[in-house]
Amino acid sequence: MRGRTMEGPATNRRGDTGTLWVVSTPIGNLEDITVRALKVLESADLIAAENTAHTRALCAHYGIKGRITPYHQHNQARKTSQLIARLKGGDHVALVTDAGTPGISDPGGILVSRAAAEGLRVSPVPGPSAATAALSVSGLSSDQFVFVGFLSNKAGRRKRQLQELAGESRTLVLFEAPHRIRSMLADLHEVMGERTVVLVREMTKLYEEVIRGTAHTILDRLPEGRVRGEITLVVEGKPAVTRRDALAEDLLEKIDVLLNLGEESVKGIAERLALEEGLAYRKVYKAVLSRLRSGRGSSEA
Repeated sequence: MRGRTMEGPATNRRGDTGTLWVVSTPIGNLEDITVRALKVLESADLIAAENTAHTRALCAHYGIKGRITPYHQHNQARKTSQLIARLKGGDHVALVTDAGTPGISDPGGILVSRAAAEGLRVSPVPGPSAATAALSVSGLSSDQFVFVGFLSNKAGRRKRQLQELAGESRTLVLFEAPHRIRSMLADLHEVMGERTVVLVREMTKLYEEVIRGTAHTILDRLPEGRVRGEITLVVEGKPAVTRRDALAEDLLEKIDVLLNLGEESVKGIAERLALEEGLAYRKVYKAVLSRLRSGRGSSEA
C-alpha cells in the first residue's frame, strides 16, 4: 500500500492498524496548502472528502492521483463504520473537508471521535483555518476567543443563541452563509448593540474583503442584491464593566456626603459631580436620586 512508503510521521508505527490523518486544505488560494499535506494526500490509501469534486480538483492541480471517497453529513452514519473498518484493516485514511481544517463545523468530527474511541491513531496535518485566519486580521482581542461556528438557520432560535452569547466577554468567531448574512447582522445589532464587528468574505481569494464597523454599519455597506462567498464574522466580546460605568465607590460616598450636608439640590449635586468626573449628567442624576431615596442622605430636589 502507498501509505507504507511514506517516511517520517506518516509511517505506520502501530502494527496492523492505519492512521486517520486530519488534513487541512486551502480555504481559497491553492498555494496555501502545506508540503506535508501534499505528501500525506499522495501516500494515503484513501482520501475521505466532504466534497469529492473540490478535492479532485485540488489533487489534480498537484498531480495527486489518490483514491477519493465521499464523506459528508448525508452519508456519515453509514460511511463512518466503513472508514473505521479500513483503518482497522491497516489502511491510512486522509480526512479532508471542503476547505480549511476538518472537524471544525463539518462532519469530520464524528469520524475523528469514533476513531479515537476505537483506539486508532488520529494525527493532525495542520494548515489553513477560516476561524483563526479571520481572527488574525480582525484587530480584536485574540488572547482568548470563542469559536461558535454556524448558528441556527431558524430566525427565532438564532436570536436566542445570540442572547445566550451576549454576556460572553471573549471575542466571538462565527460562520454564516451569504444568503443569511443580512438577517444575522440585523439580529447581532438588535442583541449586542454597537460592538465592533469584522466581516471577512472570500478569504485568500481574488475578491477578498474585510469590512470593519458595527453590525449596523456593515449591514449598510453590503452590496445590493445577492451577497456571495464564504463569510466569517469576528465579534467583540462584551466590554468589561468599568468603575466609571458602575460609578466608583468613592464617587457614591461623595454623593452621600453632599446629600447629608443638604447644601445643594439633587440637580446641583449631579451637575457638579458630572462636570468634575467627566460623566454623563443623567447617569449621575439617577445615582444621586437613588441614594437619596434609599435614605443615605436628605436634600431638596
